[in-house]
Amino acid sequence: MATDALSPEYREEALHRLRSTAEPGGQLDVLIVGGGVVGAGAALDAVTRGLKVGMVEARDWASGTSSRSSKLIHGGLRYLEMLDFALVQEALKERGLLLQRIAPHLVKPVPFLYPLTKRFVERPYVGAGIFLYDTLGMTSGNSRGVPMQKHLSKRSTLRAAPSLKDDAMIGSIRYYDGQVDDARYVANMVRTAAHYGASAVNRLSVVDFLREGERVVGARVRDQETGEEFDIAASQVVNATGVWTDETQAMVTDRGQLKVRASKGIHLVVPRDRIQSTVGMILRTEKSVLFVIPWGRHWIIGTTDTDWNLDKSHPAATSADIDYLLEHVNRVLKRPLTREDVEGVYAGLRPLLAGENDSTAKLSREHVVAHPVPGLVVVAGGKWTTYRVMAKDAVDEAARALDEKVPESCTQTIPLLGAVGYKAAWNRRHRTADEYGIHVVRVEHLLNRYGSLAGEVLDLIAADASLGEPLPGADDYLGAEVVYATTHEGARHIEDVLARRTRISIESWDRGVSAAPVVAKLMAPILGWDDSRAEEEVRHYLARVEAERLSQEQPDDVSADAARLAVQDIAPR
Repeated sequence: MATDALSPEYREEALHRLRSTAEPGGQLDVLIVGGGVVGAGAALDAVTRGLKVGMVEARDWASGTSSRSSKLIHGGLRYLEMLDFALVQEALKERGLLLQRIAPHLVKPVPFLYPLTKRFVERPYVGAGIFLYDTLGMTSGNSRGVPMQKHLSKRSTLRAAPSLKDDAMIGSIRYYDGQVDDARYVANMVRTAAHYGASAVNRLSVVDFLREGERVVGARVRDQETGEEFDIAASQVVNATGVWTDETQAMVTDRGQLKVRASKGIHLVVPRDRIQSTVGMILRTEKSVLFVIPWGRHWIIGTTDTDWNLDKSHPAATSADIDYLLEHVNRVLKRPLTREDVEGVYAGLRPLLAGENDSTAKLSREHVVAHPVPGLVVVAGGKWTTYRVMAKDAVDEAARALDEKVPESCTQTIPLLGAVGYKAAWNRRHRTADEYGIHVVRVEHLLNRYGSLAGEVLDLIAADASLGEPLPGADDYLGAEVVYATTHEGARHIEDVLARRTRISIESWDRGVSAAPVVAKLMAPILGWDDSRAEEEVRHYLARVEAERLSQEQPDDVSADAARLAVQDIAPR
């Protein structure tokens, strides 16, 4: 059942396929639990080895950690200070693959300044570190995909970043990493896995694991859209649930468990004109590093790194978190940022392998794969950038327990949908704009979100000119993108569109409130919503925004968590 679209019809057919696994001979080879970047990567890895694969996600694709990152594909400069050269080199190899082969339409080079503040000593020390960073990128087995570092004087630094205080640095080093829209990447990867034959269903949660003696032989799941429960049979189950690893493991065993700690990181989004700079910046703080990252017509500022023991589905940013980031970024800016400059705020949880150290900032970013009981593989830890390696290692472990010989991983050669032909489509973007009668900037926007599949979105506009209109309060996004998200990218609710298929929830001043009714109207006929259901969806989204705003006014995690939990996920119908 290969498909090029995660349509409502595909979801029904995939549900049918998963239900039929309980019949004789219908068993899956591998069931992936968790629809974040590692779970989606494992599904693509397994299905391209020729295995029969299912994947389930309790909420939406990438709705947890995988949509709330710093949006960077990087080796991790600070890991060089920890002398973790292997981790850095592995990540830089993956960066090169993503930039040039796997997803050039979604992963782009982005320049950063590393400001220097101490004369004589710091430039050779930092310069040597960044030179090693560049060198490890070259020796990783792939072309780097980004330019080499360049040393800048104080004058050149201020020319590149006029908003920096004159006394904030004595010069800088410019280097490059990669940037990605993390949620779009995951949805695209799920779609690619479905294209190769995986049965992938979101809003399908695991309520228990099936057992035959000690062996795990599948999972019992609940459809969050209808409340229906049924069993999925599988030879091997891969648990890729990130910060929920402890809870999902506990359904099976309390022996030999991996322990995962959740570390909260928050980010602020501010308009691009609030900071005059042509490059991003990386700043040292007393606890970690602070990134100021170019993001279209915005900047992303982050991140924090604090322990989190409260609700994992909806981590909340506090007033203190926001003040912390503003205070640190303002130390180097001529014109300080205020709360009024902040368009959006988002909080995410990193799944860190638990250790003896009390500081989450010092816990390992490496990953571990375990087989705690027969039939269950658990993968935890790691970095977003190295998701493909984590997925490969998890499927390798599952494959060892299958009866037949399983081919080696080939995902290093598999482009995501939209990657093939992207460069040619980019080169002819002016002709495309003329053919469809829209501005070339719109075409570029679509190419950078859909790659060579952008023509499918443009065809929607050609069939209905009203879909070429921007959404209220979110000029960057078109009505056609809402329709496409629902017909091709598995969106089931307004939040899926406004928070993940687009980034309206963090990029617009009203966080998508004015766009929500229009989005509901566009989604309704595709998903079969009547007027009352569409109104309920809008009310729920507006309540979610209000709860998030309220949580961000609270002084501490406990009160912020309580405010955010005033609105839970939309209930099954």
